[in-house]
Amino acid sequence: MGVSSVAKKGLQQYLLQLQNHPLRTKAITAGALSATSDIVAQKLSGIPKLQLKRLLLKVLFGFAYLGPFGHFLHILLDKIFKGKKDPKTVAQKVTLEQLTSSPWNNLVFMIYYGLVIEGRPWAHVKTKIKKDYPSVQITSWTFWPVVGWVNHQYMPLQFRVIFHSVVACFWGIFLNLRAKTVTLPKS
Repeated sequence: MGVSSVAKKGLQQYLLQLQNHPLRTKAITAGALSATSDIVAQKLSGIPKLQLKRLLLKVLFGFAYLGPFGHFLHILLDKIFKGKKDPKTVAQKVTLEQLTSSPWNNLVFMIYYGLVIEGRPWAHVKTKIKKDYPSVQITSWTFWPVVGWVNHQYMPLQFRVIFHSVVACFWGIFLNLRAKTVTLPKS
């Protein structure tokens, strides 16, 4: 059995799981891609030895929050906008997504990263968010609307979370590098 036939069989199994267990499959995929993102971010940050606790906490965030949130968000958006893909409707979906879930997800990530992953006190996390959140969100708005447009215009509903998760893998590297606190000691 060649590599291409193994890959094809794996893809078929994945698509079958996605069809039969969409929420679970999207959650697992988001968790796995969060792990990939964090491993790369740790290496780019110069962390010499992989921090397993941090990695597992990132997997938990992807699995328990990002996958399910995306699953239900895209179902809701298709219900609100009746699943249409005309340019006006896609623009409305992207706008609503960028004004609601984008700011929310970036804020939740920064809080989770500071409190849970870094174990910082709330006062420190709050200060970090006040300082960095506006630039993170502005950067998000320069990048994610294009991703959202492609996602809503060209991806079938069942693939939107997966597409978003793949792109979010790279965005997660950016957020990890941005959220990382190097200079302030834990207190």
